[in-house]
Amino acid sequence: MPSIFTPTPSETERKEPGIGGKPPVDRRPTGGGGGGDDEWRNEQRGPRELLHRVRFFVLSALAADMLFFAVLVLFFFARQAGMRMDPRTHEFVGDWRPILLPSILYLNTALLILSSLSMERARQNIFREIDVLEEWLGLGRPALRATLPWVGATLVLGLLFLAGQAVAWKQLTAQGFAFDRWSTPASYFFYVITGLHATHLILGVLALLMCLCTLGWFRRVEYRQIAVDATAWFWHTMSVAWLVLLAVLALGQ
Repeated sequence: MPSIFTPTPSETERKEPGIGGKPPVDRRPTGGGGGGDDEWRNEQRGPRELLHRVRFFVLSALAADMLFFAVLVLFFFARQAGMRMDPRTHEFVGDWRPILLPSILYLNTALLILSSLSMERARQNIFREIDVLEEWLGLGRPALRATLPWVGATLVLGLLFLAGQAVAWKQLTAQGFAFDRWSTPASYFFYVITGLHATHLILGVLALLMCLCTLGWFRRVEYRQIAVDATAWFWHTMSVAWLVLLAVLALGQ
């Protein structure tokens, strides 16, 4: 007895003869939820795109912040070149007197460089493919265990840097250069520049604390990667900014 065979709709579309027949249909997987091409395109939007978006936002904000520091440096050199008239000689003279920077600033700089290196190590560990794969497979949290100590080390080194900056301010005050508008312009700018950078680094310390909390809260490794990556870029930028500002304070006078 001959078997009865009913062609599927897709085969009917492929074999329909005559003029106006439809070409083969490219049936892309949609996950069973319908939506066709729109869902196919949406599959390309995932953790990687979210990481790029967060990184773009952080870098854009940091670029604006670096512009602020650049304007501050311009004010530094403009004030350094300022002149005033001497009432006795009626001549224009400069009132900029260089100050001796506290030596602890260089130790603080070494601490900040070490903290940036430890933060970069944390960023590399959270993106290590073999560890991330194990977390995806539910075999543990090796990426988290490898990252936490380095983020903690960055936090400790950052706090030591801030403590060292406070010691530098006390040493400069003991030399007779207190922070007030009647002090020498060089010392005034020293307090302004180092104080604003310390404020930014305090925000970085808060970001490190939030990063440590999110490493424990987030179950998905990609969210932990985003938290560490964003914090690392902020911390690296503040480290580079300090190197530039220190060079201005030490050599620009």
